[in-house]
Amino acid sequence: MSSHPHAPPRRDEREKPEITVPDSQSARTNASEAAAAPPRAALLRKNTLALGAVCLASLMFGLEISSVPVILPTLEHVLHGDFKGMQWIMNAYTLAVTTVLMATGTLADRFGRRRIFVVGIALFGITSLLCGFAQSVPMLIAARLLQGASGGAMLICQVAVLSHQFSDGPERARAFSAWGIIFGIGLGFGPIIGGMIVAVSSWQWVFWVHALLAVVTLTLVFGGVQESRDPHAHTLDVAGIVTLSLAVFGLVYFITQVPALGFTNPLALFIITASVLAFVAFLCAEKLSPRPMFDFSVFRIPQFSGALMGSAGMNFSFWPFMIYLPIYFQIGLGYDSVSAGLALLAYTLPTLLFPPLGERLALRYGSGIAIPVGLLTIGLGFMLMRLGSGAAYPGVSSMLPGCVIAGAGLGLTNTPVTNTTTAAVPTQRAGMASGIDMSARMITLAINIALMGAILVGGILYHLKTNLPATLDIAELGRLAEKVAAGDVDAIRAGVPALTRIDPSGSIVHAALMRGFGWVMLYGGIGVWVLAALSFVISGSASRRLTRVSASKQTSPATRQAARCDSC
Repeated sequence: MSSHPHAPPRRDEREKPEITVPDSQSARTNASEAAAAPPRAALLRKNTLALGAVCLASLMFGLEISSVPVILPTLEHVLHGDFKGMQWIMNAYTLAVTTVLMATGTLADRFGRRRIFVVGIALFGITSLLCGFAQSVPMLIAARLLQGASGGAMLICQVAVLSHQFSDGPERARAFSAWGIIFGIGLGFGPIIGGMIVAVSSWQWVFWVHALLAVVTLTLVFGGVQESRDPHAHTLDVAGIVTLSLAVFGLVYFITQVPALGFTNPLALFIITASVLAFVAFLCAEKLSPRPMFDFSVFRIPQFSGALMGSAGMNFSFWPFMIYLPIYFQIGLGYDSVSAGLALLAYTLPTLLFPPLGERLALRYGSGIAIPVGLLTIGLGFMLMRLGSGAAYPGVSSMLPGCVIAGAGLGLTNTPVTNTTTAAVPTQRAGMASGIDMSARMITLAINIALMGAILVGGILYHLKTNLPATLDIAELGRLAEKVAAGDVDAIRAGVPALTRIDPSGSIVHAALMRGFGWVMLYGGIGVWVLAALSFVISGSASRRLTRVSASKQTSPATRQAARCDSC
């Protein structure tokens, strides 16, 4: 039967004699059709509500990543925090998400995806309230840790809910497309939303708004989401979860604390040693487990490993830098929170516009080419940002080209990475591969939030040491560098009274901040270029080979004949 609603009947259909259905049979047929209509309408209604619930949940998750950075200078001032505290406000969320991703996926399979989804949404709303009520930086960090754990549970259930709710292929594709768009809107417009909330109300509402959204989301879940579970779900890999979490947490803690402790400090050496041992224990646990959380055999698939370099590259450079870019705009350029949020749109908006082009590149040249091209574009954007930040009078105009190109590069990279990580492995391993991809993203993000912070402080410290008198000792300069990185000008003046006499205009301090950001941009650009090269070396040749095979199949006589027959 033709798929077109107004297509003319085929020849054999026109030649068939008309069959008259008796009145009683016609009545029964009409009655059965009428009875069948409500279930179809009810199913459509439930699916619409379920899609709305999943999209709202993805919006909340994305907003919590991108709206909080723009209010960090406000939080640092109101809660009397320091630079390390601001780092942990962000990293507590990402570390908690990483910890619970694989665990809650297994729990959802065993006890019900809808049930865990409901628990995750409810806890996300409650912990968002706790974040808003926090009276100190440690309280906010603890609340963010709980919020990240509930957010990870909420995130991992979204894919499972959509896959079960939409069984039809085209409907599922449309549902996942809508979900991806809303998730991207949350990430892309989070900075301006956060800045506007602070401007018209208070920083607390950046968190409290999620409590209201959680109530609406739960209403949609109860109205539309069907329960589903996997009767053959694997047992929880407790050893793998615990050892990997300890390894990542230890490394992030080491990177954050080592500037103050020193590399040779016994505590610093203990932390990094414990982190390495925890990672070795994780490798052993996964190797010995009959049901490992990570099946390392998939890393032997070139396309998968190359795509994973893309996951790492995006979170090595683009996303962690978004945590610090609001500080650059607000402290370095003197913008308010709304103006900083608007400026950040140049960085985030291209991530929503360029994914279709990335998908076309992957279809035409293969993901092994498309992913490195996207990563190279991100690196080019970072180098242009570094060039713009070093201008005589830096501003949005000097930063705009680099921001747009970096965002375009992420848009080119993300879709090929997401599609390849699941398509490159056997179907029965797609869920595990998706979990590895998400874990790689969050782990790389957490580590590089800490690394970029350390590099920023290091660049500021280097400039201060070379431009301030030697009367200030290194410990005092280190504390000053952290205050400069946090953007707390009042604390700088109060903490170092001599600075008022040495640098009355503040030009040395301002130049130190810009120098530190230049180091961070250079690190992000070089790092993502290295990962682009690794991705190309790992999967580029395999991708070109697959593309040639696909092209030869499409141009073979048999294929052309089949295409002609299909079009008849």
